[in-house]
Amino acid sequence: MDAGIFITVGTLGLFLLTLMFIVVMRFIGYRETLHLAEKGLVRPDRSAGGLGNGKDTLRWGVVITAVGLALCVGLYPIGLLPGSSFPLGIGPWMIAGFLPTFFGLGLILIYVLTRDDKDDKPASDVKGEKKPQE
Repeated sequence: MDAGIFITVGTLGLFLLTLMFIVVMRFIGYRETLHLAEKGLVRPDRSAGGLGNGKDTLRWGVVITAVGLALCVGLYPIGLLPGSSFPLGIGPWMIAGFLPTFFGLGLILIYVLTRDDKDDKPASDVKGEKKPQE
């Protein structure tokens, strides 16, 4: 048989296996919800257990930006190799570092622009008196 048939069958098999896994997981969640409803219980809200204040966006932004900067620093010397004609040593390989860097910066920007300033309340004294506002 032709090698292309094996590749096609393998790709389709992997796709169908992934799809079947998703369907089975959804069905298990559905059955779990039914059993909880029969006992008079409600499935806990998944978002209630999280931080809910947007700090996760900031954390992911910092992590992804750090990974992107590490890739940029690691890939930069490729442009400094002898015979390289790229300006400033920045070539197409730097996209692997620039994409996560700017994606992470975007997440940090989203956090900064959408956060609620809850720290703007007047601070209290040790005796419980409010400090005068300026």
